[in-house]
Amino acid sequence: MATLLEIDHLTIRFGASHAVRDLNLRVEQGQVLGLVGESGSGKSVTALAVLRLLGAAARIEGAIQFEGVNLLTLGSEAMRKLRGRDLAMIFQEPMTALNPVMPIGEQIAEAIRVHNPEMSRRQVREAVLTAMEAVALTDPARRYKHYPHQFSGGQRQRILIAMAIANRPRLLIADEPTTALDVTVQQQILELLATLREKFGLTMLFISHDLAVVSQVADRVAVMRHGLLLEEAPREAIFHHPRHAYTRALLGAVPTMSTDLGRPLAVLERASDAAALPLRECSPGHWARVDALN
Repeated sequence: MATLLEIDHLTIRFGASHAVRDLNLRVEQGQVLGLVGESGSGKSVTALAVLRLLGAAARIEGAIQFEGVNLLTLGSEAMRKLRGRDLAMIFQEPMTALNPVMPIGEQIAEAIRVHNPEMSRRQVREAVLTAMEAVALTDPARRYKHYPHQFSGGQRQRILIAMAIANRPRLLIADEPTTALDVTVQQQILELLATLREKFGLTMLFISHDLAVVSQVADRVAVMRHGLLLEEAPREAIFHHPRHAYTRALLGAVPTMSTDLGRPLAVLERASDAAALPLRECSPGHWARVDALN
């Protein structure tokens, strides 16, 4: 399986503070990599670095290879051509990501028109309607001219997904795409992403703090804390045979139908200096920062 995205020794600093420390990750073609961890772990900063959307205050070291091209060395114009076409992102909160005074059809059209200037107005409109149909927005021709406030939260998230997939990206980054939604709508969005993945052969970097969500979508899972990768493994290994104490605590902090109500949930202890431990391959494809005897 070909590697689509490869992050090598990525370090991101804001002043003296490290947001990401020496991160190495690979996303294979057609794979979904789930990136999990509590708030402040460096998940979203990593995603923004891939898209080169961090501000001038960020100091970035390392390399981010997309199909063999280091995105960190590309000029701004070359990066702009990739962003939204080959690399696309679904943001966490649709009401802040969408323009409240522009019809949603025009917002999706703008994403298409930027990368396809040769398309006629009619072709762009047809592409917009196709994208809206792909994410199961009802009556797209009528709702083309509606504004974001005329849609529910789940529908607004579908609009963002339509914008992201309109140009058939090679890599789709989903940053907490279900966090602001209730459980029922959350499941609908997850099912939609699964359908789009199968239909378009999407490769995804799926970011979430919700382990239950990640367990439904990811092929591999990477666990971060305080900017450091602590464990990475196939989904089954992470959920059934976690090696790092922090991963076990994350899993133990989430109640399930089989949770013993007479026992307290796990508590996330203060982080020790895990950076002092190297990443070890505990079993084929399963890496963790653990002592050799752990």
